Amino acid sequence: MATRHSRSAARLMMAPAVVLLLGWMLVPLIMTLYFSFRNYFPLRPDRVPGWAGFSNYERFITSSSFWPSVQTTLVIVGGVLVITVLLGILLAMLLDQPMWGQGVVRILVIAPFFVMPTVSALVWKNMFMDPTNGLLAHLWRVFGAEPVAWLSQVPTGSIVMIVSWQWLPFATLILLTAIQSLDGEQLEAAEMDGAPPLKRFWFIILPHLARAITIVILIQTIFLLSIFAEIFVTTGGAFGTRTLTYLIFQRVLESQNVGLGSAGGVYAIILANIVALFLMRIVGKNLDA
Repeated sequence: MATRHSRSAARLMMAPAVVLLLGWMLVPLIMTLYFSFRNYFPLRPDRVPGWAGFSNYERFITSSSFWPSVQTTLVIVGGVLVITVLLGILLAMLLDQPMWGQGVVRILVIAPFFVMPTVSALVWKNMFMDPTNGLLAHLWRVFGAEPVAWLSQVPTGSIVMIVSWQWLPFATLILLTAIQSLDGEQLEAAEMDGAPPLKRFWFIILPHLARAITIVILIQTIFLLSIFAEIFVTTGGAFGTRTLTYLIFQRVLESQNVGLGSAGGVYAIILANIVALFLMRIVGKNLDA
């Protein structure tokens, strides 16, 4: 049992890391809040900085692009979550089966997660989705169909596809770990009792994966709410693919006003916290079950 002295020593040793982490988080947040109430033009010496009050917030939220960008953000996040969770469960169950070269297959499945977002977006844009020389265009021609200009005709779906490819290995890895922790005797007993594979999955495997699924959803959502690189490289925010993060980037470039972008950043933080609180309630229920 830990003594009072050992607990105090542990807190003392952890204090520098905690202070550094708090500073790493709080300093940018405080600066964002400060600049959101000011007009600040670092690249325009002709404009005099000054106090703006809530005008930056009002200007940002009354923009005709604000709510569509929020909607696009949620659609992309929701689409990626559905694809990665469903395909992640399927891939995890396949990778759990004994096969030749299992280790190599697992490495290949996980590999896309280590590719930089800008690189993967460029690969998808030029090698797969190009309507003239892309692999998908050649595949369409083989079947006698007209190639699809993915990034202009199906822009949101294309972004969802690219981001899902990046995050599918993460979901697969977490879910595979959860499946491997399942007691095989339960499945064997259900099989001996005559339960078909679908019922074994629905009543045994899926409930066991509930916690892993909620963790995957929570972690992915936190990162997906700030999606930027894939949109910047592929569509540039055109064709209805402008997310809230990309809108902040555009507003700062257009106005050269850091204060306006900071106000948008505060709105992004509020949106992320609302989604995170909602997901934490789901995670809490599953962890308490």
